[in-house]
Amino acid sequence: MSPRDVAEALLRRWYVLVLALLLTAVGAYPVIRPAPQYLSSAVVVLKPPVTGNQPNQLTNLQPPLATLSYGVIQQLASPAGRKELNSVGVHGRYQLIPRNSGTSATPAYLIPSLQVQARAAGPVEADTAVRRIIDVYSRHVSGLQEAQGVSAGARINASVLVAPSAAQVQGNKSRAVAGTALLGATAALLSALWFDQYALRRRNRKGTSPDPRHHSGGIPVAG
Repeated sequence: MSPRDVAEALLRRWYVLVLALLLTAVGAYPVIRPAPQYLSSAVVVLKPPVTGNQPNQLTNLQPPLATLSYGVIQQLASPAGRKELNSVGVHGRYQLIPRNSGTSATPAYLIPSLQVQARAAGPVEADTAVRRIIDVYSRHVSGLQEAQGVSAGARINASVLVAPSAAQVQGNKSRAVAGTALLGATAALLSALWFDQYALRRRNRKGTSPDPRHHSGGIPVAG
């Protein structure tokens, strides 16, 4: 199909273009005026118990802490874990991101921290979802040790290092509008061309169909 054929097809099916562009404009409204979204984030750290020869928790660290933390994360990421979180009221989008790079206050690769994030329509709802995830995470950490018979004084505990704090998500509106416009224009052009080809094929089929008045099975008329 040459560029001239494409242009003629678009002119013939201008109403398809108009309809597709109107639908694009309607679909772009949520992009221009998006519903507010809030992202809450908190950081949880696993701490070993205080012992007699190591009274400071931050100096009594063992690499298995990271293994325990990641095991609990895997549990919560499983279908059963998602169902458990849903049962306590966590319904929106959330993430559990392991952090183990260390900071000025925590040695690298020794204190496994977990960043918990949740999105919701309001800041209170987002913070509440994060707190509920932390509660479930802490219960799993305690439950694994209880199942192994670890005494309460010798257990690893989950501690909130950074409390939940929600902030409004600021998207790039200009990019979203540009992307929507590009998709809408592409869909409009393809729809017009497809409909034009469909209409031409249908007209050609009607033009080549046999005339029932010239069917060979008709009754001859006497002269």
